[in-house]
Amino acid sequence: MRVDRLPLLALSIGLLLAALWAGLIRLGWAWPPLVAPLPMAHGPLMVGGFLGTVIGLERAIALGRRWGYSAPLFAGLGALLTALGIVPWGPLILALGSLGLAATTIVVVRIHPATHTIVLALAATTWLVGNLLWLFGQMIPQVVVWWIGFLVLTIAGERLELSRFLRPPAWVRWTFVAVVAVMLAGMALAAVSYPLGMRVSGLGWLLLAAWLLRVDIARRRVRVGGQARFMALALLAGYFWLGAAGIMAMIYGGIMAGPRYDALLHSVFLGFVLSMIFAHALIIFPVVLGAALPYHPRFYVHLGLLHATLVLRVAGDLLPWWPGRLWGGTLNVIVVLLFLANTVTSLRRRPSLPA
Repeated sequence: MRVDRLPLLALSIGLLLAALWAGLIRLGWAWPPLVAPLPMAHGPLMVGGFLGTVIGLERAIALGRRWGYSAPLFAGLGALLTALGIVPWGPLILALGSLGLAATTIVVVRIHPATHTIVLALAATTWLVGNLLWLFGQMIPQVVVWWIGFLVLTIAGERLELSRFLRPPAWVRWTFVAVVAVMLAGMALAAVSYPLGMRVSGLGWLLLAAWLLRVDIARRRVRVGGQARFMALALLAGYFWLGAAGIMAMIYGGIMAGPRYDALLHSVFLGFVLSMIFAHALIIFPVVLGAALPYHPRFYVHLGLLHATLVLRVAGDLLPWWPGRLWGGTLNVIVVLLFLANTVTSLRRRPSLPA
């Protein structure tokens, strides 16, 4: 096992746990915030702290250059300082982390120019732009559109790369480029007109979900069984939530707070992004840690509970039905903890792989 990478991974997991605690407080549980700014740092902790650190670490490993590790390090430290209320240093260092990730992905484009590597570079750049907008005082909902763009484009670029094995016709790539253009236009518009920008972004998410459902290799892998089927079902469920979030964004695009806003955001962050993490953990963790993570059928427990509890939460948001929202959100947190437990338990059951 690569113990030299454990500190950064441990930092990302610690930030995830802090984000979950902050999320429970924001749901309405009267629990101590540990530090006063923590509840307001829920989004930066989740996007920049946890996901930014993990994605940055994965990219640094792939690039194989020491300076690449500045991205996950700064992302983690920036999120930690933000949670402690150390402003503007927290957002500033987070922005430096996103700058490091953008630089890493641009180097990859120079080494291997391709549509998917360009999309991954665009994804990192959208994170950087969003962090700069946040640093300079832009409203959080306008910033969140860029943070969503970072995660959605990152996943889309990775799935585009895998679609090459199917040798798709030319229209597949060009329609993908058109969808990305719609998403980028939505993000840019949100900085000027939030309602219009959110609706255009939502259209982009819906189109991307349709593209993924039509083109992605996951449709074929469902029939294989075992790990391949598990990953495929996690991916397909995530695409459903991305499409649902796109529809909600087009309907409720002007809202900046409240239950409907909660439903929209968590359809993306939990339904889409977390489902992608569940699917790709079987690939990412072995790469990061140099250890085996064998598939086990019990992984269906955290996958199934994620989507069941999210249905409860979103229903509670849209009806509105407060108990559904409260318990759905609380169970979302328990599902994440179950996922971590299943992952750690599986890692311990196999000998290390060569690094």
